Amino acid sequence: MSNKLSPRQKIRFRIRRKISGSSAKPRLSVFRSNTDIYVQLIDDVNGATLASASSREKDIAAQKVNKVEKSKLVGAAIARKSSELGIKDVVFDRSGYIYHGRIKAVAEGAREGGLAF
Repeated sequence: MSNKLSPRQKIRFRIRRKISGSSAKPRLSVFRSNTDIYVQLIDDVNGATLASASSREKDIAAQKVNKVEKSKLVGAAIARKSSELGIKDVVFDRSGYIYHGRIKAVAEGAREGGLAF
């Protein structure tokens, strides 16, 4: 790998070699920017996004809470959307981020919402 590739990208590629999502058990992928957090349920077999949620959605963005608490709300929102699709089990993809803070909050919110991983 080239030196220009960020350490997070190296970790991300290493994780993606090991995990994959299907329509029965999709991959819960997390992207974290400085201000917002985005999650997607991805079916890697068909290359399709089944559901998504982010901290920019109106009901979540309207709440005046800190970023960690917003992340927990995003996790609960994706769990709600997945239950509407009849999905209970997912594979968690932290996308090279450390399982701490906002990433951990998304996972906890999704688990509380009924997702198993």
